[in-house]
Amino acid sequence: MLMRTDPFRELDRIAQQFLGSGGTWSRPSAMPMDAYRDGDDYVLALDLPGVSPEAIDIDVERNMLTIKAERRPIAGNDDGHMELAERPLGVFSRQVMLADTLDTDNIRADYDAGVLTVRIPVTERAKARKITVRGGADRKQLSG
Repeated sequence: MLMRTDPFRELDRIAQQFLGSGGTWSRPSAMPMDAYRDGDDYVLALDLPGVSPEAIDIDVERNMLTIKAERRPIAGNDDGHMELAERPLGVFSRQVMLADTLDTDNIRADYDAGVLTVRIPVTERAKARKITVRGGADRKQLSG
């Protein structure tokens, strides 16, 4: 039901991890994501530690879900000196192509403990339903 839109994104993520570069608005970094089905919802869980909820932007256009977030440096005093900086800063983005069987009008998003959870309901027409099998006697009653 979900499709990756860029097969090279994982290679970019690995290269950025080794090079230590953060993303920019023109070339955002990837954010780690898990996707799974939970009952009648598809769930996306994205790691965004250190990002404030106000810095997260979620859009859906047709069947393309776009999530962008920005992690800024911690504001410190001018006298301080950074000794070690390993946490990536900058812009993070993820695009997910959604199937037609998902209800894009009722997407919900929650952010807790550095994890953004996006829940996308399955449409009614895509849910499994029972089909009644009629026998020969049932058909005669309907036609008579």
